[in-house]
Amino acid sequence: MQLEEIRNYCLKKKVVTEDFPFDEETLVFKVFGKLFLLTNINDEEISVNLKCEPALAIELREKYESVKPGYHMNKKHWNTVKYTGEFSEKEFYKMIDHSYEQVVKSMSKKIQEELKNCE
Repeated sequence: MQLEEIRNYCLKKKVVTEDFPFDEETLVFKVFGKLFLLTNINDEEISVNLKCEPALAIELREKYESVKPGYHMNKKHWNTVKYTGEFSEKEFYKMIDHSYEQVVKSMSKKIQEELKNCE
């Protein structure tokens, strides 16, 4: 898996933007301005921070060695996930989807409706 594949996957989601708000190497993906994925573009191996429902975050950390509490993030709600081949690409994309959905779920009903109507 390459970073470009993750980038393309994220940008296919509704109302997603990308930028470098912190520095020149931390790529951030946001939905309606709220971040759901961060990654360092200079890391040799793929590693991303993803938002996660707290109980599932613990479950994933117990299940996979390559899933840790979120680096520089709220450890209750964020995981750092290294893509080492320990799980499938499908499972990795499922974690990205979950992060996106967690962020959308925390938004107002009005914004959620607006998102549903976006192409």
